[in-house]
Amino acid sequence: MLNEEKVFKDPVHGYIYVNDSLIWDLINTREMQRLRRIRQLGTSYVTYPGGEHSRFSHSLGVYEVIRQIVQAFSRNAYEWPLEYNQLVMAAGLLHDIGHAPFSHALEKVIGLRHEVWTERIILNPSTEVHQVLKQFQQQFPFDVAAVINKTHPQKLVVSLVSGQLDADRLDYLMRDSVSTGVDYGKFDLARIIRVMRPLDGRIVVKRSGLHTVEAYLLARYFMYWQVYFHPVSRSAEVILKAILKRVKDLVAQGQGPEMTHPALNGLFLGALDLESYFALDDTVLFNAFNVWQHSPDPILRDLCCRFLDRRLFTYMEYPDQDPDFYEKMSVKVKSQGYDPAYYLAVDETGTVYYDYYLGAEDDKDKDSALFLWDDDGKRLIEMSRLSKPVNAIARERQAVRRIYFPREVQWNI
Repeated sequence: MLNEEKVFKDPVHGYIYVNDSLIWDLINTREMQRLRRIRQLGTSYVTYPGGEHSRFSHSLGVYEVIRQIVQAFSRNAYEWPLEYNQLVMAAGLLHDIGHAPFSHALEKVIGLRHEVWTERIILNPSTEVHQVLKQFQQQFPFDVAAVINKTHPQKLVVSLVSGQLDADRLDYLMRDSVSTGVDYGKFDLARIIRVMRPLDGRIVVKRSGLHTVEAYLLARYFMYWQVYFHPVSRSAEVILKAILKRVKDLVAQGQGPEMTHPALNGLFLGALDLESYFALDDTVLFNAFNVWQHSPDPILRDLCCRFLDRRLFTYMEYPDQDPDFYEKMSVKVKSQGYDPAYYLAVDETGTVYYDYYLGAEDDKDKDSALFLWDDDGKRLIEMSRLSKPVNAIARERQAVRRIYFPREVQWNI
C-alpha cells in the first residue's frame, strides 16, 4: 500500500484513486507513459474535434472501473476471490499497452495485432512493466498476460477484463461519448456495478438490473454506428492505409522516402523489434507525414497532404447488386489520373453487438452470453430471452459496405 493515496482528476469517473504501490509503479513505467502519446480513437478526431483523448486515460479508467467492481464485491461478501484483486486491476491497467498509433490501420503493415505486442511487452524481461510485475511476484507477469489473452484458468477474473460486461467496454463507451460530445454512450455505471455479482465462475446481473444493462448494450450499439463507424472517420483511415501502403511499396522498389525516425525503418522493412515499437506513437507518424507531404513521389505527396489538411475521400454505398461495379469504378478513377491501388477502396463496417447463445436455457457453460440472476437466486436466464431490445441487437448482423474515392473523380457510370 502507498503511504499516501494518489488521485487523478478524470472527466468520466470524477476521480481515479490509486492506493496500491503495484498499480502506482506500473502507471509510472515508460511503457504506460507512452500511451499518453497515442489517441484512443485513431482518426475519429477528423469528425469529432474533441476526440483527442489518449489510451493512457482510457487505461486508467479501466483500472478504476475494476477497482470499483472488486470493492463492491468485497463489501457484499460475494463469491469473489480477494487474492485476485491486484491481478485483475493490473491486467485492466495494462490491457492496451501494446497498441500502436492508429493501431488498426498500422496492424495491417506490422502484420501483428496489438494483443501480441501487449503480451510481448509484459513478458519481455527488458521492459519496466515486466520488472515491476516480477518484483511483485515471480509468476505475476505470466498471470497478467494470461488474463489479458484469456488463457487464465480463473475465467471469472478474465471476464472483468474481457467479456460481455467488462471494464474495458464500460470505460471506453462513456469516455468516448464524453470526449466526442455525443450522448449515445451514456449509461448508469454505478447502477451496473450494483447489480453485478460473481456467481458460479461468471459475472451475472440481478434481474432487477435488466433495463440498466439494456441501456449499456444499446449505448454500445449506437456508439458503433454514430462514432466508431462514422463514414468521415473511415475516410481518413482509408487515406492513412493508402499512405502506409504507398510507403511500403516504395521501400520494396528501393525508392523509399526519408525515414524521419529510426523506428520507421523497422516498421516498413518488416523487422520491428520491441524497442522500435516503443518509439512508435502519433507524433512519430505525424512528423513523417509532415515531411512526406513534400516528397518527390506525387502519390505519397498528395495522400499526405490530403490526410493532414483533411481533404478526405468521398464515398457512396457499395451497390452489391452490380458485380462489376468495382472494376467500372477502377477504370473511371484511372482514366482521371488516379491509381486505383491508392485512390479506390472498399470499406466494410459491422460487428457483433451482443454475442449470445441460442441453446438450452439452462446451459450455463457458454462464456459469450450475459445471464440474469433471478431474484429467487435459483436460476440463470440468458438476457436476450427476457429483453426485446437485446434480442434485436443480438440478431443484428448488419454490415455496411462503402466505396471511397477522391471527390474530384466524376463517378457517374
